[in-house]
Amino acid sequence: MALVETLLIGVAVLAGLLVLFFILAYNSLVTMRARIDNSWSQIDVQLKRRFDLIPNLVETVKGYAKHEKELFTDVTKARAAMASAGSIAEKAKADNMLSGTLKSLFAVAENYPQLRANENFKMLQEELSGVESKIAYARQFYNDTVLSYNTSIQTVPTNIVAGMFGFTARDFFKTEGQERENVKVKF
Repeated sequence: MALVETLLIGVAVLAGLLVLFFILAYNSLVTMRARIDNSWSQIDVQLKRRFDLIPNLVETVKGYAKHEKELFTDVTKARAAMASAGSIAEKAKADNMLSGTLKSLFAVAENYPQLRANENFKMLQEELSGVESKIAYARQFYNDTVLSYNTSIQTVPTNIVAGMFGFTARDFFKTEGQERENVKVKF
């Protein structure tokens, strides 16, 4: 009788540990998934902030650089692409296009000393620079979070729980093709 009781207690403890493992693994995966969603939201917040700053910056530069119409058109197109992007890949592509046109805009501003001295332009440029730094940090945090999550759903033993409950890999925020090259500014 003692052997049967010991065996039953052992099986019960083992079953309890197995249930505990599943609960902890599931909760960990849910937490990581929520952290990914939150970090993507933080990128969106900074992209929206930059999106709102751009028209003010363009209007300030327009007053000094009236003959740079193609550049202003490019900035407007890039901003529109950012607004209409839906997926992470589309947003990454639109964001990189917008970053490139902003670099061109600042390069044009270098040719206008009066513009560089304009307090409104300086303030907008500093604010946009701060937003760009925050976007870079938010992207890095997002990708780090995705790395942890994707690693967890692919490694033993949490991959068993991930497979049972439909946890799937998430995409990284990345640049491709021409977005990786240096921006060429033509006047």
